Amino acid sequence: MPTVQGILDAKGRHVHSIPEDQSVLAAADLMNQHRVGALVVTRAEKVVGIFTERDILCRVVAAQRSPAQTLVGEVMSAPVACCTPETTPEECRAVMRRQRIRHLPVVQAGQLVGIISIGDVLAAVEAEQGKTIHYLYEYMYGAARWETAQ
Repeated sequence: MPTVQGILDAKGRHVHSIPEDQSVLAAADLMNQHRVGALVVTRAEKVVGIFTERDILCRVVAAQRSPAQTLVGEVMSAPVACCTPETTPEECRAVMRRQRIRHLPVVQAGQLVGIISIGDVLAAVEAEQGKTIHYLYEYMYGAARWETAQ
């Protein structure tokens, strides 16, 4: 059964993060620079929250707060749902759907080791379903018919 570890192996482990004492403006600049929709918020290398495009819209712009003077820690989403490398994509999908979130930091032994998005999860689930369809087709019709059907 696939796990988050497989997703991280395929996409890499680099995570864009920001300390909680940085400004929202600095966070928005970092998000634009790296073309990401979320930053993991840290305090002394520990995950304390997540800061997303939705946070900017709802907690800064709509609240008419100054991005240059508002700290990320004041408007981040916390507590943050996390997963481990051993978590299955199906479990991640269920958490993301239930909490209406699009990003999950991956934590192992208290350390941030990656981040996955709903797109990563759906791609992993789709790949696994494709394998299942292939195996079932082979079981029902034989490998030779599968290859000619492609």
